[in-house]
Amino acid sequence: MKRIPLVLSLLFLTLFTPTRAFADLTAFLGVTPTPNSRPARGFAVGMGLLIVGFEFEYSNTSDDVLDGAPRLKTYMGNVLLQTPFPIAGLQFYGTAGAGGYNESFTDIGSETNVGINVGGGVKWTLAGPLRLRLDYRVFTLQGSPRYDKPQRFYAGLNVKF
Repeated sequence: MKRIPLVLSLLFLTLFTPTRAFADLTAFLGVTPTPNSRPARGFAVGMGLLIVGFEFEYSNTSDDVLDGAPRLKTYMGNVLLQTPFPIAGLQFYGTAGAGGYNESFTDIGSETNVGINVGGGVKWTLAGPLRLRLDYRVFTLQGSPRYDKPQRFYAGLNVKF
């Protein structure tokens, strides 16, 4: 009976002792192949606990007037499930999130609404806090966008602090 309070105390300390949180910042360049290959650029800022992480991401994909591909700006909040530590310098993650978007053409008009995204990727340790981040996303855009399921792949420079 005397061990029960000790076990409960240790369990309480284990469950409620805060773990160290890490933050990171990513600047990226990528490509959106929907409906044709167009450049995308943006940034993400996030915070991760042991396995769960959170990030805000902004992306801007340029338009292609000749092919009828609109400019697409996304503003997404995401949750990441990630490996708790790098394996051979690679930290894998899956992500899902929601936010807003703006799809526009130079001279026709625009559509602003909400959307969701799912994807995944890897953060590859290069040296110290510097990592290469490779990411793939599929978006589902609500409302009346010209393309409601655009995809994006990017490579970015990630700094962990």
